[in-house]
Amino acid sequence: MWKPVYELLALKFKVKDWSFMNYGYEPSENEPFLELQAKDEINRYPIQLYHFLAKKVDIRGLKILDIGSGRGGGADYISRYLKPEKITGLDIASNAVKLANKYFKSETVEFMQGSAEKLPFPDEVYDVVINVESSHTYASVPTFLTEVKRVLRKGGYLLLADIRTSEAVDLLQQQIISCGLQLISEEDISRNIIRGIELEEPIKQKRIKENIPPGLQPIFSQFAGVTGSKAHIQLQSGQLVYKRFVLNY
Repeated sequence: MWKPVYELLALKFKVKDWSFMNYGYEPSENEPFLELQAKDEINRYPIQLYHFLAKKVDIRGLKILDIGSGRGGGADYISRYLKPEKITGLDIASNAVKLANKYFKSETVEFMQGSAEKLPFPDEVYDVVINVESSHTYASVPTFLTEVKRVLRKGGYLLLADIRTSEAVDLLQQQIISCGLQLISEEDISRNIIRGIELEEPIKQKRIKENIPPGLQPIFSQFAGVTGSKAHIQLQSGQLVYKRFVLNY
């Protein structure tokens, strides 16, 4: 269901600084202020979701796989700021991959089309797998987790952040416990996501107004998770829960 949505967005809306699709994140009090270059300030809140997940591990000099890399902003940020040896972005939407390669491909960053449930890589090639706000769209999360374990090197990490209904959180926790990776940490970051949504509101509304046809703006506003959207309201009420996990092989 999600693939044609992301294909259309990448095909029709080719704005370089619109390089993230996540809800955004405002750090907790115990997390340091993130210093960004001026050109990255427009994406501060979605960048912070990536940054404070990726910083759970020292990834400098490591080989990274970003599954569900979308428009490429997360992989580009990680490469420029956190200095892995190389980061590969994988996404199911071929148009998103083309867009990401157009804007962000470099000696240390590349993007490929492929399925999270059938990773097109040999065994034990990555030190860290990152997965941001993507696994809720997969047909089989256990298959995804099995594939992640297969491509991780011994001692590698899965860093995962995603949203679930309150009823589905128990299932996700069980899937993670059963996947053969060791759970290092689990955090409820719903309040951080709510604040990210609210603080990014002016930027989101401007982008929607400038890039989305008027007749589609109400639908896209729900998809983007603006303030007052269904996702925002359900996060506030606890009907939706946003979790951050660190797992080790």
